[in-house]
Amino acid sequence: MSETPLENPSNPENNNEDNALKNRFRGFFPVVIDVETGGLNAQSDALLELAAVTLKMDENGVLAPDKTFHAHIEPFEGAGLNPESLKINGIDIHNPLRQAMPEEEALRQLFQLIRREQKAAGCQRSVIVAHNAMFDQNFLMAAVERAGVKRNPFHPFAMFDTATLAGLIFGQTVLVKACQAAQIPFDSKQAHGALYDTERTAELFCYMVNYLKDLGGFPHKILPRAEN
Repeated sequence: MSETPLENPSNPENNNEDNALKNRFRGFFPVVIDVETGGLNAQSDALLELAAVTLKMDENGVLAPDKTFHAHIEPFEGAGLNPESLKINGIDIHNPLRQAMPEEEALRQLFQLIRREQKAAGCQRSVIVAHNAMFDQNFLMAAVERAGVKRNPFHPFAMFDTATLAGLIFGQTVLVKACQAAQIPFDSKQAHGALYDTERTAELFCYMVNYLKDLGGFPHKILPRAEN
């Protein structure tokens, strides 16, 4: 597991209550996550890798990546391991260098980090941000239920899906294409690694949120309608 700060871009604007993270997403604390798995079924297939990036907002209301979490995870007993999925993500579950940990321990460490950062930001609940977020949300929640982990900081169903948001802003739903549209460097050779994908997704989400702000779209203003 690793926990490191990422870069914090800045953009000078007037400071006000709208520039507080707790007020930007209705009290939700956004956490970007990505999972790598042994298949497509969240109930029966293995969760093998989990990464997360918390976000922060500066005094000018600029959203930026903050802390990172990364863990390799041991397949739960009887977990499905589809060879095609392992070929895509390149995970060798027998590689001792993975230093994999049980689901319960990985979730405990992640939730401890999130609760601390959520409290510091003055937010009431955390919300998952992910690319094709339903997939990641389903696997995370299934692992939480399997491991019997308490005090899950995430909302049970609310999420921000960057694939949908990128489709709205760029007309692109594939992560690499959306990053290219936002001029975020993307190395396809590192794709399908949970940490790399999470970091790029965090940059993409921050770009879209900040882009909307720069356009004057937040705080929301009702535009005058043109006369017929």
